[in-house]
Amino acid sequence: MNVSLLIDFGSTYTKLVAVDSDAREIIGTAQSPTTVETDIGNGLLNARMQLENAVGAIKIASIRACSSAAGGLRIIVSGLVEELTAKAARLAALGGGGKILKVLSRKITNADLEFIESAQADLFLLTGGTDGGEEKCILYNAKLLAESNLSCPILIAGNRNAADECYAILTGAGKQAQICPNVLPKLDELNIRPVQDQIRKTFLTQIVHAKGLSRMESIMEDIAMPTPVSVLKALTLLANGTSETPGFGPLIAIDLGGATTDVYSIADGMPMTTNTFLKGLIDPTEKRTVEGDIGMRINIHGILDAVGADRIAQIAETSSEEVRNWAASVGNRHEQIPRNDFEKRLDRAFASAAVQTATIRHAGTIEETYTPTGPIFIQEGKDLRTVRKIIFIGGALIHAAEPQKIAAFGTYSKEFPKSLRPQQVELYTDKKYILSAMGLLSETDPELALHIMKKEIIHA
Repeated sequence: MNVSLLIDFGSTYTKLVAVDSDAREIIGTAQSPTTVETDIGNGLLNARMQLENAVGAIKIASIRACSSAAGGLRIIVSGLVEELTAKAARLAALGGGGKILKVLSRKITNADLEFIESAQADLFLLTGGTDGGEEKCILYNAKLLAESNLSCPILIAGNRNAADECYAILTGAGKQAQICPNVLPKLDELNIRPVQDQIRKTFLTQIVHAKGLSRMESIMEDIAMPTPVSVLKALTLLANGTSETPGFGPLIAIDLGGATTDVYSIADGMPMTTNTFLKGLIDPTEKRTVEGDIGMRINIHGILDAVGADRIAQIAETSSEEVRNWAASVGNRHEQIPRNDFEKRLDRAFASAAVQTATIRHAGTIEETYTPTGPIFIQEGKDLRTVRKIIFIGGALIHAAEPQKIAAFGTYSKEFPKSLRPQQVELYTDKKYILSAMGLLSETDPELALHIMKKEIIHA
């Protein structure tokens, strides 16, 4: 056997997937709680023991890993105009696998500076202005950061005409700084790939070590990328296929966790009719958003705030009081799981509300307006109405009762007619938690990774 061991050091669990390249199949999976607070190797060793107890002793030919342990890559973003450079920087940070702590626009205020100095970010992404455009804001912000107690690396990805001066200001004050190409070189041109690549390199060279994950040097050398990047790579491969094998086509994936909800879309999302006009930036084909206020345990009250107890009670066919009681219970005891049919119904209602909120925030919107020549439509963000596949990731969705009913809350509804979400979908699930592993495998053998995903990502 030619076995590759693919490891995902998650914030909660360390997950292993063993792949036999010769047999072109997964020979085993295992997971164990991540032990980042003590020694990350303990969780890995426990998972490895589980794996070998199930499939026998394995001779490993290669190891690759990804990680979101210790909270992942915490990023603060600043830009000039909220709808333009700040949005471009946000898309770059999320696509690079980051967890955004705050997005700032215009000049940094005293209140902003207090947050920056206390937030313990892992990276600051400094943007602002198109190339040859406004320079004062990014230079002002660079000077404030230079005078601050911010100690994390600063990535400069704004107006190229001001980048060298920003670099001189920051490094002259002893800050770690690096210049990247502008995330928005022109008003209608998004250029986020170089920043995403640099975020990944920063994660590998500095963040892993800064978080103490380097206690197992031999394994840490095999960490290839942040977990969200690996998942995005896998989904992109699954959607697009290879030159030899077709993929699924456009898709959406939803990862509902205890603290956050990630939504991925692999689709161009461009206007579908000649009388529809795009407003603002064109979203990337490979898009990831993170709702940091919505989760099934730690941030269950975020779901409550976003949707309201009455609406969740309507979904669960119970009272608002019972909804609030459930939120209070699992909010205090994050490990609590539903024990009976009634609690399962409550949990499903919260999951449905989370999926609804996260997909509405991810998808674009459309507005009808009238002109002397007739009606036209103004689209902001991605049009996902023709996407036909949704993939559920994560235990809250994979193990939910009646997942198809939850998936329906990620599609078009008369309640939110302006939201450009899918009109009808087929539901698939990542029951073996393999997507992050397949993103790793795709870098060395994309054909094998696609073959395994098409076999293991199953129709619900």
